[in-house]
Amino acid sequence: MSRFFVDAWDPAYGASFEASPGGPAAPSSAQVEAEHELPVVDWRAIGPRPGVRAPDVVLLVDGVRRIDASVWTAEEDGGSFPGLAASYAAGVVRCDLERGAAQLAGATVRRGLFTASPAATDVVAGNVRYPVHRVSGSGELAKLPAAVQGPLTALEVEVSAAARTDGDLLVVDGPLRNRRQLPRTLGYIKTQHSQYLDARLTAVVTGLPSGHRSPVFRLGTAWGGWSWYLRLPVAPGAPWAGIVRLECSADLEISDAVRLADLSLVTLPRFASTPYKDPRAPQNLVPIAGLERQLRSRLGDARLLHRALTAAARSAAAQAGR
Repeated sequence: MSRFFVDAWDPAYGASFEASPGGPAAPSSAQVEAEHELPVVDWRAIGPRPGVRAPDVVLLVDGVRRIDASVWTAEEDGGSFPGLAASYAAGVVRCDLERGAAQLAGATVRRGLFTASPAATDVVAGNVRYPVHRVSGSGELAKLPAAVQGPLTALEVEVSAAARTDGDLLVVDGPLRNRRQLPRTLGYIKTQHSQYLDARLTAVVTGLPSGHRSPVFRLGTAWGGWSWYLRLPVAPGAPWAGIVRLECSADLEISDAVRLADLSLVTLPRFASTPYKDPRAPQNLVPIAGLERQLRSRLGDARLLHRALTAAARSAAAQAGR
């Protein structure tokens, strides 16, 4: 029997590495410039550098979303458009590393009705309002969940901006997307859907010891940016166990990107979760896991909201039939 490994992640959350049919070495179509920090022939694991210390304050921001109901509109011409009534929230955890304390620094909940219907108006369900977010195109039902991401990202920017202080480090759970303008900010990608490096450089990544990182490289994807891999503290196991990808703004000089990479190496491992506490350990950072629980609890009871939306739809239909 060939060797095999069991991913530490609970299967309900997928896998820590989403391999394509070609396996982990299957190349992405993105252009990669790997020779900025080190020449390609010198690629190797990089450990903590002497003199680099974690910032006094680290802010971790995350957002959650939930579909409360699928809806359909009734247009005057007899047509109909699909829609989603969604709740979403964003929050920030402020980690004071000097005092060893963490606290919620801000959290906001918003809701919306996402549809391409030109006639749709805000939906009021009991004491909850779902403002209309007009979606371009035909508004296919399968594509509507992605429309929630834009407002959610904007809300994450809003709550994190309100919590920032001089000298802090902001860590965004997920790709930076359109948050690249934020200073001292890292995107934290815990699930690896694509493999960007060739087989030889990938071997450097999968061979990283715990608490080490890869050299910084540049991605030529739509959003672009500097990126590197880091292995969090984890028991020896599968090649991609404990590996996360970090990214920072493409507008930075390579020297600034390397400084952020070194900073991530002395900061993020201390937040790594453990399997007996989190089914997505070690990638799902402890403050992020706590923040997700807080945010989901603030979204409200899904069954009550669905019931209120159903009652609002019946009321609107009755009024229209008069």
